[in-house]
Parts: sequence; C-alpha cells; structure tokens
Amino acid sequence: QVQLVESGGGLVQAGGSLRLSCAASGRTFSSYAMGWFRQAPGKEREFVAAINWSGIRIYLADSVKGRFTISRDNAKNTVYLQMNSLKPEDTAVYYCAATRTLSTNVVLKGRNEYDYWGQGTQVTVSS
Repeated sequence: QVQLVESGGGLVQAGGSLRLSCAASGRTFSSYAMGWFRQAPGKEREFVAAINWSGIRIYLADSVKGRFTISRDNAKNTVYLQMNSLKPEDTAVYYCAATRTLSTNVVLKGRNEYDYWGQGTQVTVSS
C-alpha cells in the first residue's frame, strides 16, 4: 500500500514554470513505477509522463515533450514533474500515480495500469 500526496500546483502566466512534487509513503518506493496524469474540465484524464524504478527510463506525452520532464528521488520517496513554457492548454488537475512492478525497466503510460493515485493538484495557466 502506498499513499501519494501532490503539491506545487498554482496559478502561473503563460510561458512560466512550475514544479510539481509527489511524496509517497511506504518503504518500497523504489519498486514502484510512477506517472503523472492530468484532467481538464469536461475531458478525460490523460497521460503526461512516466518514469521507471531507477529514473533512467522516462516517457513523455507528445503534447509536453520539450517542455516537461519527470524525475524521482528514491531517497526522498518523491517524484517530480518540472513544467516549463506552460501554455493555457496545460490547465488541469494533475495527478500522481504509482504501481508496483517486478521489472526495473517498466514505464507505464496507461491510466488503468496504475493502482494508486494522489488527490490531485490544480495547475492554472493564464494567457
């Protein structure tokens, strides 16, 4: 069992930056593949970024490539989403997700592949 708590959301102007953090409970954080998803009003929750156990493998949605990056610090049980060059269309509630995997190289992009979710943090980008 793992609990996830996101932080770092807020209001920012277009072109600005934010860094989201997701703190996880539990002693086996390093065995979890992690991901970030987002959900805008009236839309389905969509994949943003994913990272494997060690942090060596990452995967980013096409819509955020070149602007966002994902990283993790297993010593701090925390995963990060660095968001640069933000656009109004990035406005959404951002969710952290985790699932335990047996393989070190797993990067998961499907919403249904994650077992644990945080409560979400709002990101609003003004034009």
